[in-house]
Amino acid sequence: MRRYGYKRDLTFREPRRPFRNFPFLIAIILIAAILLSGSILAFKKIRGHFHAESASFSTEQTDGGAVTVTAATEPVLSGVDAVIAEADLLAAGYDYDRAIDLIKNSEFSSDPKASAAVERYEAVKSTLVRADPHKITHVFFHSLIMDNSKAFDGDKTQTGYNQVMTTKDEFMKILQQMYDRGYVLVRLHDISYETVDENGSPVFKSGDIMLPEGKKPFVMSQDDVCYYEYMEGDGFASRIVIGEDGKPTCEMKMDDGSISTGSYDLIPLLDDFIEEHPDFSYKGARAVIAFTGYNGVLGYRTDESYRDTNPNLEADREQVKKVAQCLRDNGWELASHSWGHKNLGTVDMDTFRRDTDKWEDQVESLIGPTDIILFPFGADIGDWHPYTMENERFSYLYNAGFRYFCNVDSTPYWVQIGDHYMRQGRRNLDGFRMYYDLPENNPEKDHLSDLFDVSEVFDRTRPTPVPPM
Repeated sequence: MRRYGYKRDLTFREPRRPFRNFPFLIAIILIAAILLSGSILAFKKIRGHFHAESASFSTEQTDGGAVTVTAATEPVLSGVDAVIAEADLLAAGYDYDRAIDLIKNSEFSSDPKASAAVERYEAVKSTLVRADPHKITHVFFHSLIMDNSKAFDGDKTQTGYNQVMTTKDEFMKILQQMYDRGYVLVRLHDISYETVDENGSPVFKSGDIMLPEGKKPFVMSQDDVCYYEYMEGDGFASRIVIGEDGKPTCEMKMDDGSISTGSYDLIPLLDDFIEEHPDFSYKGARAVIAFTGYNGVLGYRTDESYRDTNPNLEADREQVKKVAQCLRDNGWELASHSWGHKNLGTVDMDTFRRDTDKWEDQVESLIGPTDIILFPFGADIGDWHPYTMENERFSYLYNAGFRYFCNVDSTPYWVQIGDHYMRQGRRNLDGFRMYYDLPENNPEKDHLSDLFDVSEVFDRTRPTPVPPM
């Protein structure tokens, strides 16, 4: 395990698997393609809209064996066909149990079409493979740059943006390449979860992530979703709001001073991508969204320090509660990034306690309880050895309700599941990491090739060289 900023070179490549059962694999792919064929009503249901026309899914196998899902226009379905279409969408997200239950509990359960659909789901379900919970990678981003000309305009913030931010173009290419390589987004809570043992004592258990052979689960997170004051006018979104469709989206201030609502950051962009590619998300999973508190959260100036300067303080706090619940309802996990973006591994204990308590008072009181903390600067509160209650920092965070602890690490995966917690290393996909992984800059470095081709992803409109960190 290494913390963010360390400079050890690593090489990782996915091992090749021989296609010893090629005919069997082709059969699985064909079955999966049938299941991924959805209908209008199902596709519109996931979007929250019902129109005269709606989208279904057509499938196409790529040269690499991946099954791609695209939208097509068809008439609205009804009756058993509509139920099957809804179930198909659940199956596309690998939730075969819910798909089967939906049909069996419908009024059309005895219809031959319904019975055939259940048989198809059960056939595919029988071929699923349990993912190794210790071999799940975790990638993370900061706020996405929507307008490169404003972020890279030569002012004092340009260097930081160039190092730790990702452009929209890079993000969309990363999503597409990871999708094409068979990656599937899962929740932290899918990897392991807290339950009780035979004595009623809390204990952590590994989860059962069941995916088709060749699919690779991964976790995504986004830090600092607060839209800090210093980011104003620099080509970023300004806040998260609830869209007309009931889903979380963004506001962004335009050059003329008007406010536009749309896909201006990771949250709505990822939602858009999953809407087009439902098999990129395991049972509706989305990313982990982490907040500090000193400038408020989600773009709303909610911290107590704004009492005298924000006349809408209380209204903004109420709105944050609604937006946070909207995020949870749509599959997003919420997390702490400390209140003051502190290095929790090195600050003195008094500062550590004050910051933790302040986050609980000023942030958790608005977004609701969370058991996830993403360490600022990737700085862990211990080395690679398992946490124990003798670790005063771990003990304090544990008693504050945290169970999932994520540092920053450049290896493909680092997961530690203890008796009472889970730790995971995260990989920064930003300007710094990508620039110094380009073959022309250092052909010996290879931190990203298992995820995407950095030469194709890196945004060449960035100022170069990207300053080292």
